[in-house]
Amino acid sequence: MGFAIDPTIITETVVKAASPPVKSYVLPVSNLDLLAGHAPVTYMYVYRKLTFDCSSSFVGTLKSSLATALNYYYPFAGQIILNSNTGEPEIVCNNHGAKLVEASIDITLASLDFHDLSHSLGALVSADHDFPFTVQITKCSCGGVVIAFTFDHLLGDGSSFGKFLKSWCEIAQKKPISCVPDHHRILPARSPPTYESSLDDSFICYKMVDSFTMPTTNIHLRRLYHVDAMDIDRLQKLSGKRTKIEAFSAYVWKIMAKAVGESATHCKMGWLVDGRRRFNRKAGDMLNYIGNVLSMAVGEASVEELKRGSVMDAAGIVHEAIAKTTNEAHFQDLIDWVECHKPGLMLAKILLGHEGPGLVLSSGRQFPVAELDFGYGFPALGTLCPPLSKIGVGYMNQRESATGDGSWVLSAMIWPALAESLDSDPDHVFQPMTAAHLEL
Repeated sequence: MGFAIDPTIITETVVKAASPPVKSYVLPVSNLDLLAGHAPVTYMYVYRKLTFDCSSSFVGTLKSSLATALNYYYPFAGQIILNSNTGEPEIVCNNHGAKLVEASIDITLASLDFHDLSHSLGALVSADHDFPFTVQITKCSCGGVVIAFTFDHLLGDGSSFGKFLKSWCEIAQKKPISCVPDHHRILPARSPPTYESSLDDSFICYKMVDSFTMPTTNIHLRRLYHVDAMDIDRLQKLSGKRTKIEAFSAYVWKIMAKAVGESATHCKMGWLVDGRRRFNRKAGDMLNYIGNVLSMAVGEASVEELKRGSVMDAAGIVHEAIAKTTNEAHFQDLIDWVECHKPGLMLAKILLGHEGPGLVLSSGRQFPVAELDFGYGFPALGTLCPPLSKIGVGYMNQRESATGDGSWVLSAMIWPALAESLDSDPDHVFQPMTAAHLEL
């Protein structure tokens, strides 16, 4: 279980849209795409032994249905280039294709270390800078399959990728797609652009020098956890009338306060907020929008305040921080802020780690997990696999469990002291993920 995984590559195929609906053209990205950045995002799905012995048929189904899915999501089969005139990236919709890698490992699913992602699932990922979307299908000796979907973040956010994957599954099962994607990326700035000055405290125009001056944070552990539904419900009761994510964040923040070191007087948490429902447009106008519509809410509290206070106290701070971003005015200001700082990529300051210890939590409550059935069975696990790239803060991503019993799967990129605090907490909310949790 501590051994390194070294998959054998069987084939590499480029899958193009079967009937692309448009001729080659350049899709300019929005201001919020520039805020999301240009980096890979990987989602991992684990499938038990296929419903019948048809691994070649399974891969064939994925290839043919992907070709059809790319007809609807044609930017995902394009290329990302840098416009030399504007200095901004753009998506060339030229049906360059998506890369599909077929691999194998001589290991059973049950033998994989599901807690330490660096030594297991994290090794089953393919990425190619020439292809903004890459898939690796890895067959295990037991007949199980692990699929890694890697997207360039410039293509979209979690909501966009979730809609794409769900549509792909619907096509594989010969069902009509439930989402007609909107690729217009029309999120215009005002003329003249204007924004609240507080945004300058939260966001920054990213330059390469910032990555080299990032403080040494020792954030390198990639972990996967199981969280029981009863623990989530208990934390929500302790928080008063807060949401489950707010209650869970409060618990994590209190644990983090014990792991930041004696020199830290304050620590921060951040939350990714989807703005699709925040714009006051016609009902449903933004729901099928493909691209990035994310902001970062940030809260700060003193270490002593977090240690002494209750879960309810911390949840109140969480709620107030998130509430500041859940409105159209905030997102319009953010669009205008980027307009005033172009060209270049932008990001939330918390990610650089310059302002003390911090952790970002993103929720995938609406991301498809159990629904990701390509016609051969439901997954046992669906999660985000944190990247290996340098990061200035800890990161956690929440997903609903594929069991549908209300439990969660938490993927994390954290530092050793925080991992130790989570493991040693007497409430044992964070359970190291095992094959038993997945009923493998």
